[in-house]
Amino acid sequence: MKNKIVYTEAPKNISRAITDSEIVANLIPSPENLIRRESKVKITIALNSGSIDFFKKHAGENNVKYQAMINEVLDRYVQTYK
Repeated sequence: MKNKIVYTEAPKNISRAITDSEIVANLIPSPENLIRRESKVKITIALNSGSIDFFKKHAGENNVKYQAMINEVLDRYVQTYK
């Protein structure tokens, strides 16, 4: 068996027990933070049928609206290139 590693620079309270609810609370945003409050603008757009088929398929598999998935892709693109 290998020698035990001794960490000398760890915080003193590192051994404090962390509950499952603390872990979940730190990883998952609250429901209020999941709701988008941005206004939407309805438009008409022509997209490739293959793209729409892709989003509809994956939306169905994940029980979400395909328009919401397209909107998320566009939002991420905008955030990347702002």
